[in-house]
Amino acid sequence: MPKDGKIQVLCWSELTEPKDIYPRGISGVIADYLNQRPAIAARTATLTDPDQGVGEEVLAETDVLIWFGHVRHNDVSDEAVARIKRHVEERGMGFLGLHSTHFAKPYKALMGTSCAWRAYVEDGKSAKILVADPQHPIAKGVQPFIIPREEWYGEPYDVPAPESVVFVGIYTDNREVARDGLTWTVGKGRVFYWRPGHETYPIYHMPEVLQIMENGVRWCAKWA
Repeated sequence: MPKDGKIQVLCWSELTEPKDIYPRGISGVIADYLNQRPAIAARTATLTDPDQGVGEEVLAETDVLIWFGHVRHNDVSDEAVARIKRHVEERGMGFLGLHSTHFAKPYKALMGTSCAWRAYVEDGKSAKILVADPQHPIAKGVQPFIIPREEWYGEPYDVPAPESVVFVGIYTDNREVARDGLTWTVGKGRVFYWRPGHETYPIYHMPEVLQIMENGVRWCAKWA
């Protein structure tokens, strides 16, 4: 049972995001939003915290771990990865991976594949986000929307077959389609990967994206 009747969320980032866009990191923006939502309590963590922010006691009190990694994937210790993987698979902790987290060590350990995309292009063009599975709880209250500027990743994407493709994105002047919101069950835990969110653009300030973060947390915590 979540502590104090609230879903306990740990928002983790390596804090390499531009300070003019994310002064407290992407993790800070998401945590601030989640703390305003019913029955959610969020806190932040980073690499320089004790045990890289994901020590045993911290994870034991975490219902959902949100992870943003970008350029310091290799700085995350194997011990930290093993702890995260165990808490997902054996205890049922949820894991929500953001954008370039597709190459994060904990996410790759959970997927068991390379997690590589065919291409990575930061062209700054707009993206159309469509709801592919409107009945999924993560899609609740979300209508199709536009991200004004984005970096796109090109299919194919080397991950296990997802249980659901909740969102798809249309990129590069309607010439590329990517699976942008994917779900899995890994052991006892739920995993949601959200692809959009290049850190040089204020994507995690968008109300639609924050709604998806909240929905993802509730689903990963098995409250939806």
